[in-house]
Amino acid sequence: MENNMIQLQLANITLVLGARRIFENLNWEIQNGQKIGLIGPNGVGKSSLFKLIEGEHSPELGGIITRARLITTGYLSQHPELDLSLTAFDAAMAGNPRVAEVHAELERVETSLGDPEIYGNEKKLQRALEIQHKLVEEYHELGGDSYPGRVRELLLGLGLAQSELTKPLSVLSGGQKKLVGLARLLLIRPDILLLDEPDNHLDLPGKIFLEKLIREYTGTVVIISHDRYLLDAAVTHIAELEDGKLNVFEGDYSSYMADKELRLARQEELFKAQQHEVRRMEEAIKRFALWGKIYDNEKFAAKAKTMQKRLDKMDKIDKPVLERKRMDLRLSGWRGSNKVLELANVSKSFGAKKVFSNLNQTIWHGERVGLIGPNGAGKSVLLKMILEKESPDMGEIKIGPSISIGHYSQEHETLDFNQKVVDAVRYAGEMNEGKATAFLLHYLFTYKQVTQKVGELSGGERSRLQLALLVLSGANFLLLDEPTNNLDIASAEVLEQALADFEGTVLVISHDRYFLDRTVERLLCIEEGQLVEYLGGYSDYLEKKAGKS
Repeated sequence: MENNMIQLQLANITLVLGARRIFENLNWEIQNGQKIGLIGPNGVGKSSLFKLIEGEHSPELGGIITRARLITTGYLSQHPELDLSLTAFDAAMAGNPRVAEVHAELERVETSLGDPEIYGNEKKLQRALEIQHKLVEEYHELGGDSYPGRVRELLLGLGLAQSELTKPLSVLSGGQKKLVGLARLLLIRPDILLLDEPDNHLDLPGKIFLEKLIREYTGTVVIISHDRYLLDAAVTHIAELEDGKLNVFEGDYSSYMADKELRLARQEELFKAQQHEVRRMEEAIKRFALWGKIYDNEKFAAKAKTMQKRLDKMDKIDKPVLERKRMDLRLSGWRGSNKVLELANVSKSFGAKKVFSNLNQTIWHGERVGLIGPNGAGKSVLLKMILEKESPDMGEIKIGPSISIGHYSQEHETLDFNQKVVDAVRYAGEMNEGKATAFLLHYLFTYKQVTQKVGELSGGERSRLQLALLVLSGANFLLLDEPTNNLDIASAEVLEQALADFEGTVLVISHDRYFLDRTVERLLCIEEGQLVEYLGGYSDYLEKKAGKS
């Protein structure tokens, strides 16, 4: 397949859902082999764009989606639908049903070769051997006998544990189900992979594995992700959906952002110059029209007309949106004790499984510490022990005397799903309804959402609500569990800034490497039941690990 072949073309696409115009006259060409990061704030319609390509939504009249001949697409939605009675392994195996079909056909042909009616008839025998040859070729191409091995390798690489492969999907978490959905797609190998936040529940080894898969994928990949590190490591193009328009840029996320800032500054200059020019022309038109009237002179009137035409035809430069509405997050915090947290000889086991043995660690006032480690290494257990929801088997956990803890939980279990959004804020901040509503508007909630129940909010909205409640708690020691997981890039940047200005201390579990680079000054990595310390952010940690290996 030649390289710059257009596989998919969207022309003049307008999508209206309910009463909302999601985008208008959108144009996009997806070419063979591109690895595209699709970015934009939550709610702009990134997932809707995928559903359009897949035919789940149809564009308004006039919009056309053209696929090149025989091009296949594979779509991983945020919540893939799978048969929950199957085990993770069988569900992934079934991802490419052709493997089982070919295997069955091969067995049929091989049995038939022992049939006297076939081997006694040269023509029939020739035909059967030809079919067998073709099937053997296809079987090998699909991975053949090594296919189960490939499926297993893929699932383990993405971060499922050996023991989880044989469990039914119904007992696995949302994130794990998504991994199985992803593995199925990778096994079918469509020409274009459409991945909607596949990295959301992956731990660091899983993310690194995914990046390598995307980079080495023989087809085209379009990935919706808020992981800026992944967008730097794996993509060749960035497509940003904003204000119903799509801008495509060749290069990674960091180059795109630098380029965008330059572009906006240039646009601002051109816009100002054009506005100046427009004002001058408008004044001239007025003047000529007035003179035409006063002196009853056609010449002046005609001049005014031609000038007006020129003005109407002028390509108007849009006023650049320099300041988008962002969440207004100010963490107050206060000084409190100098020694914030001390772990002294802490050990913890569950049954025969040792999680930690003899942990010793101190976190001091004002520190920003990241906690990393593979899924299941015990990060959440450590957090629970600090929050006194679990107790250590040995040793003790000491919290400084004037320390007040604020906890941000990954699964939002700190929220009451039956409570109204406004009530959650009213009670936390001891304020009246009017004040609570005004406070929520700073977190980009609409008036309608303020009166909804917490359970009706999306993941990103719940994250913003949790952050709002953290601010109201006035805590000076923040325990954050995957705080950027459901946030769009703009909100993650607001959180980074707020943490930089925060007076207190922060311990954060995160798989967001860009975020770790921007916020923490040391990392604690759980390695074989110990906390190993690395100074600096995630990139420094990578460098030290590379030096060791």
